[in-house]
Amino acid sequence: MYQLVARLDADREHYARPITVMDRKTYCALERNAAFQNFRKNTVARHSDILDAWCVDTCQMWYSGLGQAFEAGAPDDVYWLIPGDFNYGTKVGHEVLGRLHDLPEIVLELNQDLCIGEIATDHSNSKQQIDTYGTFALLYSWFPVEAQEIRQFTERPRSEFFAIRHNFLREVLTQRWYAYEQTVVMLLQAVCTQKRISRFFVGNISDLPEGRESFASAVQQVERTERVLKAFWGERNHSKPGWIEDYRTLEIQSEQVLRTALTILHNLLAL
Repeated sequence: MYQLVARLDADREHYARPITVMDRKTYCALERNAAFQNFRKNTVARHSDILDAWCVDTCQMWYSGLGQAFEAGAPDDVYWLIPGDFNYGTKVGHEVLGRLHDLPEIVLELNQDLCIGEIATDHSNSKQQIDTYGTFALLYSWFPVEAQEIRQFTERPRSEFFAIRHNFLREVLTQRWYAYEQTVVMLLQAVCTQKRISRFFVGNISDLPEGRESFASAVQQVERTERVLKAFWGERNHSKPGWIEDYRTLEIQSEQVLRTALTILHNLLAL
């Protein structure tokens, strides 16, 4: 991946200096590891600015990095996230790295506000199953109209690959940011404000070392998605008359959806 980062760093005509966000928990766990320190000093710091931050989760790392990039940016800029926890070392991984630059280019060339990178998967893929039976089921419960529109653009609403235009990034940075499932929130914000969305097929790449999610991990992912959607719905509707009754009705419905999703995912993942 840092071979790509090095190429970006060398092309200052088109790209700003890359930023690498490193969670301090990672640093503390590996600070006595000589190979890690060598990699940090001679590869990461050589080709990017390191932003050390204490973060609750990956989405908070995004917030720190995108915020720093935004403050150094300009209205015509596009910001591009490259997740670091995917297996780029395979043949497919190299192919993905070779075309990832298309993500920001699509935003520029097609005058889009947000481009989502979608990993190519089949219906037996565990992340796809979590999104199908968990993420989208809950989205249809809390935001049925918006969910239909989001599904026209992507089957992976929690994607870690995306590019975003300066003005839209300003909007999402200055609203409440979530420690989890921020891509879902950005898609909802984009649909609610009629932003221009597109998608890009990244390729068949994985961030799962063992090839699939465990059921325990699926439970965590689905439950936190429900928490985020509840909070986002509340923020958008708390000033409306009768919102408490509407919320309670949706909460009962959401609980049923959650139980059904976990039953299905248990049958699929716990075998």
